Amino acid sequence: MDDLVLSALDRGVLTLTFNRPDRLNAWTDQLGRRYFDLLAEAEKDPAVRAIVVTGAGKGFCAGADFQTLGELRDGSYPGEPDPRPNTFPASVGKPIVAAVNGACAGLGMVHALMCDVVFTAAEAKWTTAFARRGLIAEYGLAWVLPRLAGQQRAMDLLLSGRTFTGTEAYELGLVNRVLPGGELLAAAQDYAADLAAHSSPASMAVIKRQVWGDWELTLEQSARNATHEMLASFGRPDFAEGVASFLERRPPAFPSL
Repeated sequence: MDDLVLSALDRGVLTLTFNRPDRLNAWTDQLGRRYFDLLAEAEKDPAVRAIVVTGAGKGFCAGADFQTLGELRDGSYPGEPDPRPNTFPASVGKPIVAAVNGACAGLGMVHALMCDVVFTAAEAKWTTAFARRGLIAEYGLAWVLPRLAGQQRAMDLLLSGRTFTGTEAYELGLVNRVLPGGELLAAAQDYAADLAAHSSPASMAVIKRQVWGDWELTLEQSARNATHEMLASFGRPDFAEGVASFLERRPPAFPSL
């Protein structure tokens, strides 16, 4: 089970790699449980300041494994799903960068968009796929997709289940950066390493909570919460170090989260 998601730490960046390349990293309960366990461990590990998620071989994640779908269809599915929801990555207090290297379909697309920043290979193939399998917009995708792409574009992608490239994903506003496949992982890791070196872990955790949590609030509620968080930040060592490093023209030495 440990081999289902590979992990490697460098420069404060934990790279997690879905590792079922012969199945385009199709999602199983076991893979999901290992991924979530590693995210939970990373949140507690002071050596980890940012996380990159990618896939081995030619796929990022091709959605739910068809064996699982077949078992669900005929009622023989024996699995016990992880109690943590598929939105779990959004609750992790450290930034997660997706490096979508290839096939990104259905549940795989959900997990790409549950990351905080998304890089994609230009040639990667994306699809919601659900409508073409007799399914619905699963695991919060109907909530995330309109907020990223707008309602009409989201409806197109969800109703048609059509396949589109990483380049179009960028044009639709689903991803932050589109790159040639050979440059993708290094670019995502360099970006994450820059976060690890220059951004306060405490600040990033609060900002992540604000962005994911404030979408349903009014402007006034969000501003009121921000004032509370701002006052709290004044008492943290991160604030003192951030100001001092700027005035002294040196890299910051922020404490671990």
